[in-house]
Parts: sequence; structure tokens; C-alpha cells
Amino acid sequence: MAKVNTLYGQIDQSLMNKFANIRLLVCDVDGVFSDGTILLGNQGEELKAFNTKDGYGIKALSKVGVDVAVITGRQSQIVANRMQALNVKHIMQNREDKQVAIKELIRDYGYTNSQIASVGDDMPDTGMFLESEIGIAVADAHPMVKQKATFCTSLDGGRGAVREICDLILQAKGKLEEIHGASV
Repeated sequence: MAKVNTLYGQIDQSLMNKFANIRLLVCDVDGVFSDGTILLGNQGEELKAFNTKDGYGIKALSKVGVDVAVITGRQSQIVANRMQALNVKHIMQNREDKQVAIKELIRDYGYTNSQIASVGDDMPDTGMFLESEIGIAVADAHPMVKQKATFCTSLDGGRGAVREICDLILQAKGKLEEIHGASV
């Protein structure tokens, strides 16, 4: 099978063709946008760390008409604030059944399964894979999630995995150099 050089290694041409058709990237939050750590203070405050490189990638996708959604089982104002700052189009919190949530996005906004890539790190995220052309596991995902994924990132969740996916989509669409000024 033909391979394509990317910033993150070689990928099969057939997978890059699928990345080229993506119109919606659906992400879990904890373990994908963050490293999965949740810091709780004595007063009940919750803190999360987000990677700015991931944020840059999300903003770059919007420039080429790719929408982003987050589906998370938790409810957090921190997540709402961060995703609003990144102009994430669909923010779905407190959603335990992520397969149902992604089906709602398909129904309500006219996406097709072949236009969706979803990314996760743990078992609740695998329901999204069933509704996506590309199911993506971050490098430090649970081994069973990796087994169910179409593709695994080279970078860990919260450590640039989202940016890696964004860059692959941009490259597949022929927009990587235009957006980032990068060459592969």
C-alpha cells in the first residue's frame, strides 16, 4: 500500500484519503484535550490543563471549514470556557452515551458518517468510533480503545494529540502549508 509522509511519520494513502473528506472532528475532553488529570481544590474548584498547540490546531481547522465538537461525560465550566474560546461549534457535556450524542450531531446538522473523525482515550469513547469514518485513539489510550481504533496518534492526550490530528486533516486537504507555512 502506498504511504504518505506526514510531520508525524508515514500513513497509508487510503487513510489520508479518508482524512481529506472529514467535515467534523469529534473529541472527548479528559484524556484527549487534557492529559486526563483533574485537580480538585479544598473549596471544590476544579482545574484542567489544556495544550495551546491543540488549540491552534482547532482554530486552523475552522479556517478550512472543518467543524469541531466535544462530547464529554462530565460537566465543567472550564471546558465550556476553553471550547468557546476556540470557537468549537458543538459542546456536548454530561453525555455518558457518546454514540447517541454523535448520532444527534448527524441528525441535527446533516453530517454523514464518512465525514466524521472521532478521538478518544477510554472505553466510553468507542461508541463514537461506530459512527465515524475514522476512530482515533490517542497514544496513551487504554489498550482496548487502541484495538477498536482506525488510527492511533503518535502523541499523548493533552500533549499535542489533537494538534497531530488537525495537522493530518489539513495535510490531507492540501492546506497544511497554507495554514502553517509548513512543508512535509
